[in-house]
Amino acid sequence: MTTGYGVGAVSTQRSGEPASPDLLRSAFRRHAAGVAVITACGARPVGFTATSLTSVAADPPMVSFGVSSSSSCWPVLSEAGHVGVHVLGEHQRELAATFARSGADRFAPPTSWGPGPEGVPLLDGVLAWLVCRIEARIPAGDHRIVVARVVEGDPAGAGRPLLYHQGGFHSLGAARD
Repeated sequence: MTTGYGVGAVSTQRSGEPASPDLLRSAFRRHAAGVAVITACGARPVGFTATSLTSVAADPPMVSFGVSSSSSCWPVLSEAGHVGVHVLGEHQRELAATFARSGADRFAPPTSWGPGPEGVPLLDGVLAWLVCRIEARIPAGDHRIVVARVVEGDPAGAGRPLLYHQGGFHSLGAARD
């Protein structure tokens, strides 16, 4: 059955059935998202690149992000009390790629970082960083949605944000008047 909404409409077997993962991936390739790195510390520091970072509330200040429950980071995140949230700049494509790469030693040089408040690993040179206390971990399919309350941060980094679109990292482009 086709939706009839135009060229490229995705077919499903029957109305009301769940959509395929491919439909969601295809649709979200068209959605530009900011790029963040989430870090936490257990017996060792862990981190991953996230495009699912969302501001949830201003009062109290809260954010959320999704993480795969099969991720190598999940065992640490499932127990962590705090996380670091890092908004990446357009100059940090390689850092984003490192934290997205499976099996990489994400905290080895050339990654520049140090311990922050609550022992959270903080990355150097980011546009903004937040340290957040985890409030909830909500099951959502093959992921968990983590909701966290901001306890400290610094939004003073210089530069323009890194974006993720159509499967790659991009810059905003020249500003227009």
